[in-house]
Amino acid sequence: MKPANWILIASLYVTQFLPVSFFFMGLPAILREQGRTLEEIGALYLLGFVWVFKILWAPLVDRVSFGRLGHYRGWLLMMQAAMIAMLVLIGQIDGLANFPLLVVLGLVLTVFSATQDIATDAVTCRLLPAELRGLGNSVQVAGGLVGIVLGGGLTLALYPTIGWTGCFLLMAGVLAACFVQILFFREPQVPASLSAAGYGRIWRVWARPGMAGWAALMVIVPLGIGMIFAMLSPMLVDIGWPLEAVGFTLNIVGSLVGLLAVFGAGLLIRRFGRKRMLVSAAFAQAAIILSVLPLAGGARETLLIVPGLVLVFLIYNPIATVMLTIMMDRSAAGSEGTDFTAQYSLYSFMGFLSGAVALQVAGAVGYQALVLIAAGLAVLAGLLALKLYREDRAVADSPAAGAPAYGVSG
Repeated sequence: MKPANWILIASLYVTQFLPVSFFFMGLPAILREQGRTLEEIGALYLLGFVWVFKILWAPLVDRVSFGRLGHYRGWLLMMQAAMIAMLVLIGQIDGLANFPLLVVLGLVLTVFSATQDIATDAVTCRLLPAELRGLGNSVQVAGGLVGIVLGGGLTLALYPTIGWTGCFLLMAGVLAACFVQILFFREPQVPASLSAAGYGRIWRVWARPGMAGWAALMVIVPLGIGMIFAMLSPMLVDIGWPLEAVGFTLNIVGSLVGLLAVFGAGLLIRRFGRKRMLVSAAFAQAAIILSVLPLAGGARETLLIVPGLVLVFLIYNPIATVMLTIMMDRSAAGSEGTDFTAQYSLYSFMGFLSGAVALQVAGAVGYQALVLIAAGLAVLAGLLALKLYREDRAVADSPAAGAPAYGVSG
């Protein structure tokens, strides 16, 4: 694949996560400093469910083309331009004083970002042959991490210097650079006979061979590690870490560790194949989750708790890379946006749910019991992965050969 296409894919994933990361990670800190209540700040996190429900308009993205602008290229141009305009607009209002308006504009921005994600995933499916999808999904996950570093870390750090308007204009400038890349992009086409089948496709995705077992796996895999990931911040605060240290460790250092790990995962997927990587990663989660037990027990010694934190970041994003690679394998030509989004919506919903469940479980039985429950769920995920691949040969047993034929409709 052309180097320019790799750069474009990376840029698209960075720019669609950049403003969202600021709303989810940077803005809460600013609002809290301004005296906003936790209940008000919590409204921002509800915006994340847009990414769960984007499946409702994914078939529209698959079906509607824009003539000379191209199909998904047209969507990318429109959504990128819309996000730039929205960032400039938000930068001109006093969002801290008019919080309800800020939430509404944030919702609109998140819809634009999620819609771009549908088109980006579809374009990535078309561009990547089976043997490159592991690396391609490493780029996808890495793009999200870079977006977190820039939106939740760097932009927040610059806020005292450049102010509200400066932060939003800076983000708009980054998106504008990606917009120029899209202008020079030439979208690959698929035969007209493989055109999308409309909203009925949402249900037909799950009727394809092997999808029932795969759906069960998408439900279980994110639960264990997701529960632990959601509780890292409260556990660190409870042992006395200042908020600045928690934010730096989890949002900056953790993202950089995850960034290195996802590219390693992409290379391992290409070397050993989807099956081995998914089964291995699922079981590895259990051991890594147990490494957090000292922190859950209240240990404060750096040498006892930091290794567990590092290990969580080493597995959290790589397992997502493996899962996304298989989702791409199971997406057919002509309905890439719908097929991929249907799977990703289920997977991401379980990720959101795991955080909510973790809070309730930890409150009822404590952190240590939560860790043991999460480890048990990880073992269950590994057993389900083994069972799936004994029954379902739709996913590659080798790095390239044997993967589901891209373009096979179902």
